[in-house]
Amino acid sequence: MGVTPARLMLAAVIGAQVAHGRRAAPAAPAAPAETRGLLLLMLAASAAEALEARGRRGGAVLALAGAVGLVAEHVGVSTGRPFGRYAYSDKLGRRVRGVPPLAGAAWALMARPAWIAAGHVCASASRRIPLAAAALAAWDVFLDPRMVAEGYWRWERGGRYAGVPASNFGGWVATGAAVFALVAAIDRDAPDARDDGALSLYAWTWVGETFANAALWRRPRVAAAGAAAMGVVAVPAVWRRLR
Repeated sequence: MGVTPARLMLAAVIGAQVAHGRRAAPAAPAAPAETRGLLLLMLAASAAEALEARGRRGGAVLALAGAVGLVAEHVGVSTGRPFGRYAYSDKLGRRVRGVPPLAGAAWALMARPAWIAAGHVCASASRRIPLAAAALAAWDVFLDPRMVAEGYWRWERGGRYAGVPASNFGGWVATGAAVFALVAAIDRDAPDARDDGALSLYAWTWVGETFANAALWRRPRVAAAGAAAMGVVAVPAVWRRLR
């Protein structure tokens, strides 16, 4: 296995996240510029992996996810559906009709890893689509509580889970299902060795977020919930790939 740009970028993501995790204590969260930079680095690594593994088709997965996710964010901010009532601050950058364009990056960067992880677990598209949607939403079990606590967005009525309402995760699953219904039309291939980078990004996110929330940020509830949510797909996916 040689060194490729995608592998170098994945290594850069891991290094940046480790450094970020050690600095971003609850009492002194990281500067917004650092968070935005980390999000862009993750997006770049995911894009590099997709293009290296599957060419234009891989890149199309990211583009579809980012576009559908951004449309859903605009609808959500305007109507409260499908996520619930929420509003962005300026910490993710300038807002366009209430939504920072960078919000689409969160949908794009984890879409292909979720799709590949789900593909290792389910062969049929009819099962892979909802499982991938759940795998994508599971990431937000880690993401949303931290971003709310640090003021990147706020929920109008809060929520029982770290200030986040259950409707948010229902919205992620619904939006993810729409994303992957489109993805399935252009990418029905079963994952293979070419897709190991995407699976590695999903598995690393699961492990890294669990450790950071449990050991560094002192959020045991988020650590446990996120570990369980992502682990439902990550564990069998990695196990089947190793076999």
